[in-house]
Amino acid sequence: MAESCHETEFTVSADPKIKSVLIAGNPNSGKSTVFNLLTGMRQRIGNYPGVTVERKSGPLLGHEHVEVVDLPGSYSLNPKSLDEQIAYEAIASLLPGEVTPDVIVCVVNATHLERNLYLASQILDMGLPTVVVLNMMDELEGEGLKINVAQLQDELGAPVIPMVATRGEGLDELRKILSGAVPIPARTGWNLSDEVEAVIESLSVKLGEIRPDLAKRRRRSESLRTLNSDRLLAKWERESEEFVRAVLAARGELDDVQINYSQAEVMGRYYWLGKVVARVTSKLKEVKALTVSDRLDAVLIHRVFGPIIFAAILLLVFQSIFSWATPAMDLIELGMLQLGSLVRTVLPPGMVTDLLVEGVIAGVGNVILFLPQILLLFFFLSLMESTGYMARTAFIMDRVMRRVGLTGGSVMPMMSGFACAIPAIMATRTMDSQRDRLLTILVVPLMSCSARLPVYTLFIAAFIPSETLFGPFGYQGVTMFSLYIFGTITAFVAAGVLSRIFKGPNSSFVIELPPYRVPQWKLVFWRMYDRAKVFMVTAGKIIFVFSIVIWFAASFPRTEMPIEAAEQREIIESELNQNADLSVDRTVRLETELQELANAEASRQIEFSLIGQLGKFIEPVMRPLGFDWKLSAGLLSAFAAREVIIGALGTIYSVADADENSLALRDHLKNARDARTGQLVYRPLVALSLLVFFVLALQCSSTLAIAKRELNSWKWPTFMWVYMTTLAYLASLAVYQGGSALGF
Repeated sequence: MAESCHETEFTVSADPKIKSVLIAGNPNSGKSTVFNLLTGMRQRIGNYPGVTVERKSGPLLGHEHVEVVDLPGSYSLNPKSLDEQIAYEAIASLLPGEVTPDVIVCVVNATHLERNLYLASQILDMGLPTVVVLNMMDELEGEGLKINVAQLQDELGAPVIPMVATRGEGLDELRKILSGAVPIPARTGWNLSDEVEAVIESLSVKLGEIRPDLAKRRRRSESLRTLNSDRLLAKWERESEEFVRAVLAARGELDDVQINYSQAEVMGRYYWLGKVVARVTSKLKEVKALTVSDRLDAVLIHRVFGPIIFAAILLLVFQSIFSWATPAMDLIELGMLQLGSLVRTVLPPGMVTDLLVEGVIAGVGNVILFLPQILLLFFFLSLMESTGYMARTAFIMDRVMRRVGLTGGSVMPMMSGFACAIPAIMATRTMDSQRDRLLTILVVPLMSCSARLPVYTLFIAAFIPSETLFGPFGYQGVTMFSLYIFGTITAFVAAGVLSRIFKGPNSSFVIELPPYRVPQWKLVFWRMYDRAKVFMVTAGKIIFVFSIVIWFAASFPRTEMPIEAAEQREIIESELNQNADLSVDRTVRLETELQELANAEASRQIEFSLIGQLGKFIEPVMRPLGFDWKLSAGLLSAFAAREVIIGALGTIYSVADADENSLALRDHLKNARDARTGQLVYRPLVALSLLVFFVLALQCSSTLAIAKRELNSWKWPTFMWVYMTTLAYLASLAVYQGGSALGF
């Protein structure tokens, strides 16, 4: 067997006959780095059919007809998670629409050889052409160890390629193997106990009667997998009740004689692998007991210092996303405004121009406005992942997060939610458990994002006294801080409640702490580009459509100005156009009057538009919260993006270019009175009710769009919007009605 493998290693074909290559391996084995080397980083990203697991593929460099697929990281072919189930079904050709793999490239971390070879041996036993890539050979040598590659190749009965993927070492040898005919490996030398082996043989025979198209080794592997996996048993329930009954009977038979069949494969493989690793591994030199990673971990995951350092790093990440992205976002916003002004200058006034400026250009702006935050977040996430620190963050925070039904992997996405829920939801891709990922996505929007800040700023400045409360702290600062704390506490409470509603097996906290490494800057920046592209191409489409829809809702049906206002505008325009000798003061006064007329026209348009009518329609429902139709219409407009409510209120109250710092808008809000009762519309209690509503409500189509993209369904985004809106309504109701009852 060894000789045939060596001969195969040097059998080269100018053009590979294969059409598909699957890259498999444990997490942190360098699997994705090998994939990037083989494809030249030309990736296509989508989802596997019907599931939320991401599918990353690309053409083999130099051979466009060969598709290379990077499978989700797996520790075993006995799937315990959706990722592992997808990996197994892809290897076993069970996924609809997926081609049968011609070659499996199994990437093995050489520094954890025994554990990584467990998956490799399972793949080899399926009888598929397989190449074992022995990655991270440089780190192995740094630990003073050496692997006899030729001997390991003999033991496994398959080609073994030593690599240092981060430096591209071994790539030529791997490409040479893929250019030839990769041999089908012999079955590895491990054994089951006699009782379990007899059961597997019986199940294989039964499966052969049901699926005669499956090869003998595939039938044996499928029988062994299904005996140990409820996930795979559930799959067979849809295909063959006869085989399911046979598996359940086999389990019962083994339980009756008290044989732990679920551990039989683990014990058999590791017993054999332990001997193999001992034979092929030798010491090059004695190394110091403590490595650099050990010394760093003594501080970075220390029970006291670890959380403090992590909090400092988190503060840096949060500050960067919150502040460093602002200049770029302001520049984008300014660019969109200037582009809109240019279009209005070139094109004649009318509905088409309004659509282009307020719908299309504003819609594009709503999409690309988030890019700086997304790029910064994924820069830091990629940097932490590339250095090995990402795994430590989950380890540090796991104990705290488990108290609310989550794990340490939820920390970074939830903290990122303070900047923006969109990159925060995208950051959940680093989480292994699909249940934990779903729970995290469902609560991330409760963290007060930067889009809420303008709303907080406007209403706090307008209605909360600026006096000092105690020391350097004033009422306004404490109110702002309280809103952030309120959202955070609510997110943790919601996570605890939802984790009890969506019950599932407790997530086991098994995490590998990889050695610290120098970051691969090329890959770090590639991941930034990759995530930005995914956002622009997928979520961006939905955000753009929402923006156009909201523009139409605010613009139709069209209304005409009252005759008196139209006549006044004509008089002003005539005086400005025909009288060249006007003084500067008179010109400024006339232009101001013209702007006021335009603002009044925009306010009237909003009132009689679909959004205005909807605001009046839902006013009876919103009145118990203290909201009139204008505020209700503003909330509907804010569905495009939370901060849009400021511009909407500015339009309704005829304030041009309103933002959170607009003194004119603050004055209008303070002095606005109900036409029926004459009372002030925006009392401090109403402002507080609105702020509480904004803390909890999901007023963001962009967040829903990215949640749909990540979860591959509208079911969960709809649930998220319903539960958060209900929560916001009830909390706001309690604040307003409770405050009114107490006389505030």
